[in-house]
Amino acid sequence: MRVSVVVPTYNERDTLPLLLRRLAAVIGRPRFDAEAVVVDDSSPDGTGEVAAAAGVELRDVLPVVVLTRPGKAGLASAVLEGSRRARGDVLVIMDSDLSHPPEVVPALLAAVAGGADIAVGSRYIPGGGIARWPGWRRALSWGATRLARTLLGIRVRDPMSGFFACRRPLFEGVEFEGLGYKLLLELLAAHRAARIEEVPYRFDERAGGSSKLGSGEIVNYVRLLGRLWSRRRAQRQEGAVR
Repeated sequence: MRVSVVVPTYNERDTLPLLLRRLAAVIGRPRFDAEAVVVDDSSPDGTGEVAAAAGVELRDVLPVVVLTRPGKAGLASAVLEGSRRARGDVLVIMDSDLSHPPEVVPALLAAVAGGADIAVGSRYIPGGGIARWPGWRRALSWGATRLARTLLGIRVRDPMSGFFACRRPLFEGVEFEGLGYKLLLELLAAHRAARIEEVPYRFDERAGGSSKLGSGEIVNYVRLLGRLWSRRRAQRQEGAVR
């Protein structure tokens, strides 16, 4: 299967080259037919130029496609843009700050090759975990996860994960709201019959740059959850009428 790893970036020049080298080591040729698609929102620190240089370095092992957008338009839209330009049958979505270990990507791909439609990098199953998070951040994550599972009826233990692999047709079959960066949550809500497998990984707080979590993202998450809940309720009411 052809694999495209979509990596949105903004001011990630310190971590991106190492990420790409580590990806090349585990999914580069001849192990996989893979590419990395870097979507950079014109980072002022020169991330796009660093990505292009890494692409030259790795061209015989892992092709790197660099898409440069004119301004900062958000992580969700960057992932969606990258998926449209990707050539893979399977899409892997991950952050560029090394909080998502590239060494777990082969396990995600193995889960898809074994029949899963979506393979979720999970922090909340045995073998997974979170390093270097303060108590308030853990509590916020736990509450947001519990809320999503309860309101949307999702069984996945880590529906908030930003690290996952998905068969391309499923990804393209969703009209994403694009609020915040919880694309996996939208995927799970849209494809309730999909086969899901969770793969444990240890989340490590970003090694560089600044966190994307802020009050604006929390508001966007609440808005997204409300829209998905309303959509689910409407579908259930329509099914009851039928």
